[in-house]
Amino acid sequence: MSILNCENLSKAFGRKVVLNNVNLSIEKGRIVGLLGPNGSGKTTLIKIINTLLVPDCGSVRVDGLELGIETKGIVSYLPDRECLPDWMSVEELIQFYCDFYEDFSKEKAERMIESLNINIKEKFRKLSKGTREKVQLILVMSRNAKLYLLDEPIGGVDPVTRDYILSSIIASYNEEATVVIATHLINDVEKILDEVVFIKAGEIILHDSVDNIREEHNMSIDEKFREVFR
Repeated sequence: MSILNCENLSKAFGRKVVLNNVNLSIEKGRIVGLLGPNGSGKTTLIKIINTLLVPDCGSVRVDGLELGIETKGIVSYLPDRECLPDWMSVEELIQFYCDFYEDFSKEKAERMIESLNINIKEKFRKLSKGTREKVQLILVMSRNAKLYLLDEPIGGVDPVTRDYILSSIIASYNEEATVVIATHLINDVEKILDEVVFIKAGEIILHDSVDNIREEHNMSIDEKFREVFR
């Protein structure tokens, strides 16, 4: 069964068309790369699914439900920029998520924070950029959601932090859930992906499994991406 269905989805800002008649269906239990260069429409699509933007036309269903309060309860979203109250301590942020989301596991978050030797009493703003990225991801992945939307989770961080983020995604998500990772850093993420969606100028131009691309085209995902977007 599909966790996500987008039908004839379009969005424009003024005269600039950002999404153009997008049709997309993603099954449960998959890790999917939403791949495209900057400005291709990745963030707009993710924001629509997370109800932060309203499409001009078309429809989106998450787990068979129209977008609304119910879908907010089953979607866990990591934005492409920091959005947490930086005056809070890590401990207060964990409690904030615990109060806000019924499916949040405080124990899981605390365990992951402890494993990284992050001072739970430290203010978020005093942490390094890489550590802030890790804390944000831990909070998002500590929910027992059905759909995780991660917008550029490895952008702007060092290789060690990237490796931690990717391994955490694998280790902490429920296999019945689906993870969508929007990024342009193909080489870093392809090792954890089950399938890919290539988006270019607001249009889906390829949606296939990683295995099919490797077997039928004898290419890595990075090589296929470079061919398509050259």
